[in-house]
Amino acid sequence: MSTLAVEVQRAADEPLPADAALTRWAEAAWQGEADAEVVIRLVGADESQALNRDYRGKDRPTNVLSFPFDVPPGVPCDHLGDLVICAPVVQAEATEQGKTPDSHWAHMVVHGMLHLQGFDHMDEAEAEEMEGIEREILARLGYPDPYD
Repeated sequence: MSTLAVEVQRAADEPLPADAALTRWAEAAWQGEADAEVVIRLVGADESQALNRDYRGKDRPTNVLSFPFDVPPGVPCDHLGDLVICAPVVQAEATEQGKTPDSHWAHMVVHGMLHLQGFDHMDEAEAEEMEGIEREILARLGYPDPYD
């Protein structure tokens, strides 16, 4: 059985989930057969906005950004990539959508982890597949359907 090592970096002042919760959510979404490592960085709006602007051309903070790591051929490395999650955006979305902060944080970690593993939602078929996987993982974790 493969293991996922999770490093949590805290660069936000808002209320944040515990490292153990972040790790549990990331591990639940890890579908690989080899050991891997991921960094989950929890940030404020300014850092999220700068990264979203610089890497996606969107000048606003966003809930989660996924940065997959492409390992050079022949280099032994288990680093899957980095997730950058914007605490104030996640908190605001949870309130706006009538979700518990815990369930929305879990969804953002699962969503980002799936992106790191190559899943996307650029077209309707991809979105249906990715959302179905998210629903299954979150249900196993005891959370409601995030798309209801």
